[in-house]
Amino acid sequence: EVQLVESGGGLVQPGGSLRLSCAASGFTFTFRNYAMSWVRQAPGKGLELVSTISSGLFTTYADSVKGRFTISRDNAKRTLYLQMNSLKPEDTAVYYCVQGDSRGQGTQVTVSS
Repeated sequence: EVQLVESGGGLVQPGGSLRLSCAASGFTFTFRNYAMSWVRQAPGKGLELVSTISSGLFTTYADSVKGRFTISRDNAKRTLYLQMNSLKPEDTAVYYCVQGDSRGQGTQVTVSS
């Protein structure tokens, strides 16, 4: 079983930056072998796939965040990151770390002046 714990959310002004982290654990889970993703859920909306990084470090992004967000991973630390720059109010959401069918508890990101 995989356990995922997100952190790093908070309140930030438009144009600001945040860095989200996701610590992964699990006895049989070899972090480096799996693709990892960030998804988000804005108030009253469904889940949106934000970004994915493969085991080979290939990355994909939603059009809405391209050029502003960067996904990365540290396999030695079993940690996934999401660097978010030039944040907009529409980025306000709960952000979740996802691996397969496993999802963390989420971290709230609020972009507001």
